Amino acid sequence: MGIDKLKTSVKAKPRVSANFNHNWLFQLKDDTNYKAVDFDDSTWRELSVPHDWSVEFAFTQENTDGATGYLPAGIGWYRKHFQTPNNQLNNHFMLFDGIYNHATIWLNGTELHKQYYGYSPFYLDITKHLNPVGQDNVIAIRVDRSRYIDSRWYTGSGIYRDVNLISTNQLHIPIWGSYVTTPKITQESADVEIEITVSNQHDTSQTFDIKNEIFDAQGKMVSQHTATHIIASAKNTKITHNLAVKKPKLWDLDSAVLYQVKTSISQAGTVLDEYHTPFGFRTIRFDKDKGFFLNGRNIKIKGVNLHHDAGLVGAAVPDDVWKRRLIKLKQAGVNAVRTAHNPASDRFMALCDELGLLVQAEIFDEYDNPKDKRLNQQERHSDYISRGYTEYFQAHGERDLKNAVLRDRNHPSVIMWSIGNEIEWTYPRYAKATGYFDMNANGNYFFNPPFISPEEIKMRFHTSKEEGYVLAKTAKKLSAWVKELDTSRPVTANLILPSVSHISGYTDALDVIGYSYRRVIYDYGHELFPDKMIMGTENVAQWHEWKAIEERDFIAGTFLWTGIDYMGETHNKWPTKSLASGLMDLAGFEKPSFHMMKTLWDETPHVYLATQTLEKSLYTLDDQQQVVEKKPGAWQQYVWIWHDVNRYWQYQDKQLVAIEAYTNCDAVELFLNDKSQGVQKLADAPDHILKWAVPYQAGQLTAKGLGNCDAIDEIKTAGGFSQILVNTDKAELKLDQNSVAHIEVQLADQNGNPISFEEQSIVFSVTGPAKILGVDNGAPDSVQTFQSNKITTDKGKALLIIQATGTGEIKVEAKAGEVSSSLLKLSAADS
Repeated sequence: MGIDKLKTSVKAKPRVSANFNHNWLFQLKDDTNYKAVDFDDSTWRELSVPHDWSVEFAFTQENTDGATGYLPAGIGWYRKHFQTPNNQLNNHFMLFDGIYNHATIWLNGTELHKQYYGYSPFYLDITKHLNPVGQDNVIAIRVDRSRYIDSRWYTGSGIYRDVNLISTNQLHIPIWGSYVTTPKITQESADVEIEITVSNQHDTSQTFDIKNEIFDAQGKMVSQHTATHIIASAKNTKITHNLAVKKPKLWDLDSAVLYQVKTSISQAGTVLDEYHTPFGFRTIRFDKDKGFFLNGRNIKIKGVNLHHDAGLVGAAVPDDVWKRRLIKLKQAGVNAVRTAHNPASDRFMALCDELGLLVQAEIFDEYDNPKDKRLNQQERHSDYISRGYTEYFQAHGERDLKNAVLRDRNHPSVIMWSIGNEIEWTYPRYAKATGYFDMNANGNYFFNPPFISPEEIKMRFHTSKEEGYVLAKTAKKLSAWVKELDTSRPVTANLILPSVSHISGYTDALDVIGYSYRRVIYDYGHELFPDKMIMGTENVAQWHEWKAIEERDFIAGTFLWTGIDYMGETHNKWPTKSLASGLMDLAGFEKPSFHMMKTLWDETPHVYLATQTLEKSLYTLDDQQQVVEKKPGAWQQYVWIWHDVNRYWQYQDKQLVAIEAYTNCDAVELFLNDKSQGVQKLADAPDHILKWAVPYQAGQLTAKGLGNCDAIDEIKTAGGFSQILVNTDKAELKLDQNSVAHIEVQLADQNGNPISFEEQSIVFSVTGPAKILGVDNGAPDSVQTFQSNKITTDKGKALLIIQATGTGEIKVEAKAGEVSSSLLKLSAADS
């Protein structure tokens, strides 16, 4: 058992923020004695957080549900022994970025806090509960995930985000106590308004100097201001300084320039506290007729929704896992992320700042009334295991929302706050007033404007009985809470029944109106409610969705459902554990929809080939032997899951094969074994897919962009399996829990041609100072255990993620039967 000796120096420092992630003890059992200081925990498992215990287990149908990904939950305890810091600082705080969920925290036997919401950060003042300097302390945390269907998606279980121990003087800046805005930006100069909260825990008033310094990305100080202030005893006060920076460099999508404010509190020349706040110079504007503007440029928001899990690592996601995924999404033209449907981690938000991604920061999925975790929409189950956040919203909603906003309001990536997702389902008056039935993609709702007039909708709603909770009132309350803390960004929500929400008072609480799967009423909304800016905040990853936005200046953009597959939302669908709606799969491998959206969202010339037998495809041949849809116009109603296509050229001889090309080239010529199969033009393809029907012949299929569009793609007929190709995204690892390497495996023939039509069981061996975090093949219906060194491929691919445990050389090899990969060598060094 390790005891954290967090600081042994007796020299005073202005502020110490210590990483508190290591030397935790864990037990997946429940006993009230575990909170006792003298409990013998010597046999408990030692680990570091972030930690998600659910993802460590095998997939099962026993005491699980597809709604949360068929992984076990339960009740777990964490304990940690640590010494009171010897750093001459008087106040000590423990900052948790997220615990899922129902966490109860004891320090030295005293209960300090209960945290029910699993996504919001929180911190505790532990000063009075610590033993004297240098003595041991015990923190015990009970995490109760016995409600294993408490969500509509995979949540993870445990202390799955960072923990820090922060020590300050009695005169200090509280956690999240800075607020930096840039009210005016020109090429020549920018105004910076810095609001600092100062806390005085002394029993006398204090006179102090506060100094704000702004540093550019190279660490050069570019502006400063110092002033003297007085604060009364046992009080908090807010102090605002206004500074100017000459010739500011803007934070933008392709140049994410970050500055930093260093705020110092001092007395008689001695610095008592230092607080660092990263920020960026950028302007945002939302126009009801022209859409969204970033730094004065009118751009479309090309966004994706992302849940907080990341495949085999579950909810405890190292930075490098997110970085690989987010960079790939940017390569597809993605410029924005919606954090569906809850606050993301602090590290995720920092990555979005670093990479130049816009963020719609969402906070809640339910308010006053619960959603049905198994079936979505209004609740139809009331069992203990599906009790969710609604149970605690009335008492804790304000605190949980404000903590998220306080933590994230300085991120330049954040362009709007979303207070909720499809909340209308939980207020029956809304659905009843719509005039629709079967409100899903199979009913009369998804692709139809309202069947009744706005006046009829209004009459139905306002003559219906008001329920115990009124959505419009709750939304106004939440919006007001956000604006108490930040008025520099608009408030939005994702509306599933906007034809009612517009007339109910709900949209009065919102600055931007987000439509969920309602592209068919963009014109309806703009014409009837012209004073509100509208955009898509949840849409399927299909061309018809983007076409509707591209054709309308007043629609600012969209967030597709989803950027990456996520676990959960698959009730009664065993063995399917994840929803395959993403542009990428659970392993972060690109899917055909990735390439379609890349052709729509990215200007780089691109062409991508996919194939399918004509019989199994969406197409047939007309009388002129042209490829046409079997169901004319069906492309206009494709929804979440991309149609079934293959990434290979491997069929029966002379079998008629439908070939698709996704491209942003005006025209593409297809070749089979260097023989032209004809030219297809986008102008002739209303579904934005170029199509050919070709009798199969082994060899090479090649698509070439014509004109100035220099893009090419090819697929070759593969021979028998004889090679395992391996590659890594990183040759050198750091000895840091956020540094990982992704080892990708591809089956291949003797010539290196990829094989995606047969599978092999892969066994990985890793030697040297590294550990396996897990394996995956990305398939939604794979229930192979993540934490293993064995995996059966899907479409010929598999993924291994490793993490350094020391310094030195690491060797990785993959085997399938008698076939071995080349030896992959990596190195690990101190961080």
